[in-house]
Amino acid sequence: MKRFIIPSLIVIVLLAVGCTSTPDAEQDAAPVESRSGADGGGRIATVTAGGVDSRGLPPELTDSRSILSKRSIYFDYDRFDIKPEYRDLVAAHAKFLTENRQFRMLIQGNTDERGSREYNLALGQKRADAVKKQLVLLGAREEQVESVSLGEEKPKNPGQDEAAWAENRRGDLLYSGEF
Repeated sequence: MKRFIIPSLIVIVLLAVGCTSTPDAEQDAAPVESRSGADGGGRIATVTAGGVDSRGLPPELTDSRSILSKRSIYFDYDRFDIKPEYRDLVAAHAKFLTENRQFRMLIQGNTDERGSREYNLALGQKRADAVKKQLVLLGAREEQVESVSLGEEKPKNPGQDEAAWAENRRGDLLYSGEF
């Protein structure tokens, strides 16, 4: 009986000691852009450890009403320049990364299935690098952003028509916890 009581007491004491420290909210807080309020302004709010999802992402990155929840940039056929309609999206992610230096991003460049495997890998890398370059020019740190090519290996739409191919010509933006 003593063999079970002593180890049980040790476990209870260790659990009690481990649970007594409470993290300081300011220590674990990360400033993020708040989209709430009447003015919708770019105010900075503090997100504490309780204000993140299971992947460690704050609500601004997952709330469908936030521009930051948009994570794909689409490209024209055989092109790797960022279209004007995606510049605000890239700028919003750059601002988030600038204000939240602890976050990292992986940009996955994708292509449709047309073209050789080698060509598609190179084009996917050019697309990812174009997004990374724009993020860095807008203030994100080089070490916060990594760009890789998946080529045609991760299609969003498996179809065999122009609409499907258009969905597959993209750069996907993933934050730490999503890759």
